[in-house]
Amino acid sequence: MVSFQGNDMSTPFFELRNISKYFAKVIANKDVSLSVERGEVLALLGENGAGKSTCMKILYGLYQADEGQIYKEGELITIKTPRDAIHHRISMIQQHFSLVSAHTVTENIILGNAKGRIDWKKAQQDIQRLADRYGFNVDAGKKIQDLTVGEQQKVEILKSLYLDANLLIMDEPTAVLTPQEIDTLMEFVREYSSRGNAVIFITHKLKEVMHVANRIIVMRSGRVHGNVLKEETNERELSRMMIEHTMQELDTAQAAGKPGKVSLSVRSLTVAPRREVPLLKNVTFDIHKGEIFGIAGVSGNGQLELCMTLCGAMKSTSGSVHLDDQDITHLSIRKRIALGMGYVPSDRHRYGMVMDMSLSENMLLKASYFSTWNRNGVVNRKKLAETTSSILKHYDVKASGPGALARELSGGNQQKVIVGREVEFCGDFIIFDQPTRGLDLGAINNVHTAILKEKKNNKAIMLVSTELSEIFALCDRVAVFYKGEIQGIFRTSELDSQKIGLLMAGYTHQEVI
Repeated sequence: MVSFQGNDMSTPFFELRNISKYFAKVIANKDVSLSVERGEVLALLGENGAGKSTCMKILYGLYQADEGQIYKEGELITIKTPRDAIHHRISMIQQHFSLVSAHTVTENIILGNAKGRIDWKKAQQDIQRLADRYGFNVDAGKKIQDLTVGEQQKVEILKSLYLDANLLIMDEPTAVLTPQEIDTLMEFVREYSSRGNAVIFITHKLKEVMHVANRIIVMRSGRVHGNVLKEETNERELSRMMIEHTMQELDTAQAAGKPGKVSLSVRSLTVAPRREVPLLKNVTFDIHKGEIFGIAGVSGNGQLELCMTLCGAMKSTSGSVHLDDQDITHLSIRKRIALGMGYVPSDRHRYGMVMDMSLSENMLLKASYFSTWNRNGVVNRKKLAETTSSILKHYDVKASGPGALARELSGGNQQKVIVGREVEFCGDFIIFDQPTRGLDLGAINNVHTAILKEKKNNKAIMLVSTELSEIFALCDRVAVFYKGEIQGIFRTSELDSQKIGLLMAGYTHQEVI
């Protein structure tokens, strides 16, 4: 830890004491006490629902604590709104950016922070100097819509620096970055904290924690269950502290095998809305039975459009799609389901479930016409409930039963319901689009185990993921996407994080080699 002149290191920079927060009967935080020092990078770890984000939202003024106090350098302070937090020089970078795409970098940064007549030239020069000071290669005069995802995140950080924040809360900051952009971010975090500032880094990626943090706090069930220095722990120990159960080892060796015949064949698939840049351009690949085929790339480079086109929700402009030698290019979603296509969507709330319906009804949405429970248009609800209960048990879903509303479940349990439904109701081909996004370690392990089991059952699997560790751990081959085009198709053994990161950033295969 860095020592600073004039700072009493016995008094924390910021401290939360005995914080508790309740939502109706749910305990979000209970008696949470933690602190961060100047010059320190504090990592906050925990499963989904562990209370870490709630705790930080209290510090930033988005929530109010029901019990407990907040101190700055030993002095009791009151934070009721984000404006109060900004007054105390606290800033929070949310996982989802809050930028206006049609405005410039400068306009986004001063938005809400400037009064009266604005000297735009001076403002842009000030922001450009700030960007240059921290080594951010960002043009202050460019529009947000013309920036890469990594550059947009730098703009979010610049907003905090412009406000002269000296405590920066970063919520899952690497979720949409390439490996090279992650390295740049880590360099910034170290540089920023070395100037006497503090960073609270919320992430589920243990490697990042061990790479950048000075100290690690582990939360579980709304309470603090560990407070350790990085030098005194390791990834295995942190994982043990995070979860209360033992995770099943992934049986990748047993799942490995020689792929069979081609199940899905995609040829020159193009999606080009009229007078717009193509969303997909000449996409060609095959997926074999018994193979996990990965789609890698930074979010927003055509992965969602590919999934929507394959499942029938989006029409292609040209090209063809064949499933088990049958042309499905122009078939409806229902006919593709009937042919055995499964689809776990990236956004479970928008595309995967209806939150105000029961779990049984959500099962029915996928297959209302299945003869298992449909007789001449009449649904056998008892049979539907029995099937739902069986899936809930098999996929270890924590729910009161098939009649429970989807919105009553945690994000991880909602995802397990969708995975169970799609796996159990599909034939020989299934798409997993970001299946572990926002999940904790236990839920991630559960989903990975299900994917490998389906590979062992000789199903063809397409796995879309921005998590390179997931791609390398599960996939046999991977196609790297950039702006709707495939940069190359490789066996995972032919790539490392450096090479795949360059491909994700738009470099060609020849340039990477």
